[in-house]
Amino acid sequence: MEILRKQFLRHVGQTSDAPLMIEVARAEGIYFYTPPTPEYPEGKRYVDLISGVSVSNVGHGNPAVIEAVCAQARDYMHIMVYGEMVERPQVKYAEAIAGLLPEPLESVYFVNSGAEAVEGALKLAKRHTHRTEIASFYNAYHGSTHGVMSVMGGEEFVGAYRPLLPDTRKLRYNCFEDLAQITERTACVLVEPVQGESGVRPPAPGFLEALRERCSAVGALLIFDEIQTGFGRTGEMFALLKYGVTPDIVCLAKALGGGMPLGAFVSSGEIMAGLRSDPPLGHITTFGGHPVCCAAGLAALTYMQEHRLAEQAEAKGRLFEELLTDHPAVVEIRRSGLLLAVELGSPERLYRAMELLKEAGYLSDWFLFCDTAFRISPPLTMTEVQVRECCAEIRAGVLDRL
Repeated sequence: MEILRKQFLRHVGQTSDAPLMIEVARAEGIYFYTPPTPEYPEGKRYVDLISGVSVSNVGHGNPAVIEAVCAQARDYMHIMVYGEMVERPQVKYAEAIAGLLPEPLESVYFVNSGAEAVEGALKLAKRHTHRTEIASFYNAYHGSTHGVMSVMGGEEFVGAYRPLLPDTRKLRYNCFEDLAQITERTACVLVEPVQGESGVRPPAPGFLEALRERCSAVGALLIFDEIQTGFGRTGEMFALLKYGVTPDIVCLAKALGGGMPLGAFVSSGEIMAGLRSDPPLGHITTFGGHPVCCAAGLAALTYMQEHRLAEQAEAKGRLFEELLTDHPAVVEIRRSGLLLAVELGSPERLYRAMELLKEAGYLSDWFLFCDTAFRISPPLTMTEVQVRECCAEIRAGVLDRL
């Protein structure tokens, strides 16, 4: 195990000076396990409170997803770059996604990741409107590719890479006054319906409706980034359904692939047609919509629907809130469905809580733009009994020791 850790540090590109360094041997349901040791003959068990940041919504090792992956791999994997061949997993999954979204969101363009989905959506908006200005929000996270960093909300993450895209504008989330900055020059406004990395900030009443109205009035396209909130996380299959606002483009990823790498942006057929000509091949990808990933995603979506996981997410999230919010160490809990930020009030208390969570066998995380709260977004398959067990152990093993 020590040799593998050393190889990890030497040969796997690092993203920080302090990786978690937890070696994973297997995963099942809401748990994952380290390799066996004398202290832990079956491996130390961790409760996954973040689902790979809202990826593993149907749980780890879901048999339906595994069977779909194996079956599709036996039939065929990569054949040709995206958009040329008629591949059943892509077609059936696109049809299923379109069937869940309100009109006119009917055309699905598959890519490999969330950042790529946002990149494609921004290109599509500029192509359709023939405008150049892109508006986004402070403390928003949309990915780490060069173009997407231009519309990310935290200067500390992008300053070292300037210059970035020109003609971008930042607005304050939930600030109605800032909507006046959206004008006839604006190609699109990119927004998370619930801001994730700012520490779970739901929309103020009427804000998304006002944003939709302003975009429509000036001819700007409205893009929802549902990469974290999609597929049941907020208590509806998509947050746009929860809040009753239909964007012109919606970006999906994370849970979209059922644990496999997959992203997509979805729009109307009319808008999406802009990528087909002047110039043709307006957006291309080799591995986007990989048939194995699409098969996995469709299996996960079917499992979610059959087990009504989206409908249960609100009650499970509310139970977490009820069982933790009265602890004196908790300043507040912000929540949308089964996506929660447990606010502790200071970075020092948060860092201590992260150590205690790891010690107690819980994997959580903080937020890129909020270093005073920890994340709770477990697989949607977590049961009420498991929620109660987690909260009791978090109170005793973490919050009581802060």
